[in-house]
Amino acid sequence: MALRRRRIPLLLFLVLLVVLRQQNCVASGDGGGESAEFEIPRDGSVLELDESNFEAAVRAADYLFVDFYAPWCGHCKRLSPQLDEAAPVLAGLSTPIVVAKVNADKYRKLSGFPTLMFFDHGVPSEYTGSRNADLLVENLKKLVAPDVSVLESDSAIKGFVESAGISFPLFIGFGVDESFIAEYGAKYKKKAWFSTAKDFSEDMMVVYDFDKFPALVSVNPKYNEQSVFYGPFEGSFLEDFIRQSLLPLTVPVNRETLKLLKDDGRKVVLTILKDESDENSPRLIKVLRSAANANHDLVFGYVGVEQWLEFTETFDVKGSELPKIIVWDTKEEYEVVEGSERLEEGDYGSQVSRFLEGYREGRTVKKIVGRGSPTLLGLNAIYILILLVAILVALMYFSGQGEEEQRPRRTHED
Repeated sequence: MALRRRRIPLLLFLVLLVVLRQQNCVASGDGGGESAEFEIPRDGSVLELDESNFEAAVRAADYLFVDFYAPWCGHCKRLSPQLDEAAPVLAGLSTPIVVAKVNADKYRKLSGFPTLMFFDHGVPSEYTGSRNADLLVENLKKLVAPDVSVLESDSAIKGFVESAGISFPLFIGFGVDESFIAEYGAKYKKKAWFSTAKDFSEDMMVVYDFDKFPALVSVNPKYNEQSVFYGPFEGSFLEDFIRQSLLPLTVPVNRETLKLLKDDGRKVVLTILKDESDENSPRLIKVLRSAANANHDLVFGYVGVEQWLEFTETFDVKGSELPKIIVWDTKEEYEVVEGSERLEEGDYGSQVSRFLEGYREGRTVKKIVGRGSPTLLGLNAIYILILLVAILVALMYFSGQGEEEQRPRRTHED
C-alpha cells in the first residue's frame, strides 16, 4: 500500500527555504555573508522567483505578494492573467507592492495550489481574499495602509475617500480621538477603511450630513449608503455600529456577500424573489431597507432565483409562490412564520411588519436548509456517517482477523 505523504504548513516551508539558502551560501564559500542585492524591475511586471533569489527578493521589497503555483493547476492558469493585470497597478501605488510567483510544482508538501502569500517587511501571512485583479488591488492597498489614517484638512478627507475606492465601507471620525477607533481599525482592517479628521470645515459637515461632533460617519459607496454615530464611544456601542455598518441595510446575496453574512453573526431576514430585475423588486427592497433601519439585530438580504438558482433551491423554493420571506441562521436552519411566508403583491410594508411581529412572538416553524443537499447543510451529519462506516469496516476487518487466528493450523513434522 502506498504511503500518503504528510503535508507541512507553508510557513514552515518558507522557513526551511531560507535556511537551505543560507546553507548553500556557506557551502559555496561566501562564508554566509550577504548575498547579491536583488534589483526590483520598475516596469511592474510579475517576477519569477526560485530558491536562488527568493530570500533576496523578500529582503529587497518592503511589500511582496507571491503566488506559489503549479504549471498543471487550472486555478493557477486562471489566476495568472489577473496577476499580470494587477502587478503594474500595485507597483505604481504610493506604497508600492511587488508581485512575484514561484513554480512550486516540485514542493508537493504545499497545502494547495495556488497558495498566495503577502510579505510585510519579510513577515509572511497567507492571503485569502478575492483573486479578481481589481479587488486584489483594493485588498492589498488596505494591507499596506495605516490602520487609521489621520486627516488634517478638507483636501485630505477628499483624497482619503477617493483613494479608498468603492469596494469597502469607510469610516471617518470627525473630531473623534484616534484612540477610540484604533482597536477597530486593526480588527476590521481587511473589511473597511478607517480615519479620523482633526481639522475640517462646515462644508464637510454638510457633505457628510452631521450637525455636531464628535461624530463617526460610515459611508458605503458601493451601495450609496451613509449613517452617523454620535456615541457613546465607550463599551460595545461603538463596535456594534462599526460591525453593523460593514454591510448595507439590504444585502444582495451572492457568492461575494455570502461570506460577509456568515461572518456577521446575526440572523438573516432573507427574501427570495423570482428575479431581482423584476419591476416590482425595487419597491420590495425599499420596504426591506425601512425594516432594516428599525431592526438592527437582524440582517436583511434578498436573492433572486434567476440570479442564484442553486442557492435558493436549498430553501425549498420549488413549487413555492414567490416572493417568500424567511429567517435564516446562516448555517443549517431557517424559520418561516405561519401564514406570513408568502408576500402578496400590494402592501409589502404591512406584510413585512406582520412577518417580523410573528417572528418576534415565536410563531415560527423551523426547517432544515437544503434537505438532501450537502452544499450548505449536513456536512456534520456526513462526517459522522463516514466515521460510523469507517468504524464498522474496522470492526469487520479485525473480526475477520480474529476468526483467522482461531482456525486450527496444520503442522508438518519432519
